[in-house]
Amino acid sequence: MEETVLVVVAHPDDQIFGPGGAIAKYAKEGKSVRTIIASYGEKSHPHFKQEVIRDIRVKESERADRLIGGKGIEYWGVREGKFASDFESMNLRERLIDVLETYKPVKIFTHARNETHPDHVAINSFVLSCYDEVAKNHEWFNPPVYTFTVWNYFRIKKRDVPRLIVDVSDTFRVKLAALSLFKSQIITMINLKWSVYLKAFVTGFRNNTSFAEEFYKVR
Repeated sequence: MEETVLVVVAHPDDQIFGPGGAIAKYAKEGKSVRTIIASYGEKSHPHFKQEVIRDIRVKESERADRLIGGKGIEYWGVREGKFASDFESMNLRERLIDVLETYKPVKIFTHARNETHPDHVAINSFVLSCYDEVAKNHEWFNPPVYTFTVWNYFRIKKRDVPRLIVDVSDTFRVKLAALSLFKSQIITMINLKWSVYLKAFVTGFRNNTSFAEEFYKVR
């Protein structure tokens, strides 16, 4: 049975901006990479109809998922800025718990608590709450949860929190290629792509490799 790596993010492209190199590497190793995207990110273009932007962002995410070797994306359709209330009204707690119990992931990646975007913070809290409930009910459930940042260019290091360093030298170009598929997010790309490269380069340099991604273990 394939080992599953689960990625839970707020918006389309977060899964590539954050752990894109790592999950491409895990897919290359034969692991099943599955992604949950809470929101369609339809408010990224307020002057366009939301259903049009939703369709565009889904197509971009699907193309990126195929490129990195992912095994599929589940979309929840949560409203941006309304994550906490929609998690409850849409019964998403039961849905995520079912995913955790069904796929039994060996690793989970999600947003960090110290992110600047409130939707990212909401995802972190929600994922950890669901994780803790499953762990309480099943002794066998104890996969590590690793967090990443998207909008914090350089996060303050937490010396007392275990870290995961993933050498992505062989898959960093795949990550950059996947990011280039999100053509609707050109402004975001201009703002963030330089930091993606710089963070991977600096982390790689500190760990004696070309490019690397760093994550904090919170469970």
